[in-house]
Amino acid sequence: MDDSAVQGHIEALVAEEHKLLDHGAGSGLSEEQHQRLEKIRVELDRYWDLLRQRRAREEFGLDPDFVGPRSDDTVAHFEQ
Repeated sequence: MDDSAVQGHIEALVAEEHKLLDHGAGSGLSEEQHQRLEKIRVELDRYWDLLRQRRAREEFGLDPDFVGPRSDDTVAHFEQ
């Protein structure tokens, strides 16, 4: 997955997140929608982290394809 594919995935997740939040603005979100929103947010953290890893490796002349998304558990403990 190259940087543009990672960025495209991030943009798709952000669009889905906004759609859920807009839908829930008037009536609130169902439990299923809350769970999906949480999954989206974790996946966003994972892919932003991946993009940062890739760019750091590129900056130092290393192969960006060597890294992949970290686990949900790993990014869940990142400080914001």
